[in-house]
Amino acid sequence: MPTFIIERNIPGADRLSADELCSISARSNDAVAGLGKPYRWITSYVAGDKFYCVHEAESADVIREHARRGGFPADRVTEVTAVIGPETAKGGAGR
Repeated sequence: MPTFIIERNIPGADRLSADELCSISARSNDAVAGLGKPYRWITSYVAGDKFYCVHEAESADVIREHARRGGFPADRVTEVTAVIGPETAKGGAGR
């Protein structure tokens, strides 16, 4: 299943309380449960006025449907094409 990065513009996101983050998480979980399609919320990062979320779904359209059902924006939805990290340097292409 493809992985997507979702950028959500939410003014004041970095000032949301623990209770508000809990409520947003519950709405997201409810939206996932109501989709009736394969979907996995992996994690989300709150930074400044944005949420950066990592989800798995069949398509970007399913990601947008999740956002609509949850009542939050999906300002940019980008499919992940590769994952790299420090270990990637040890086994690069052509080695």
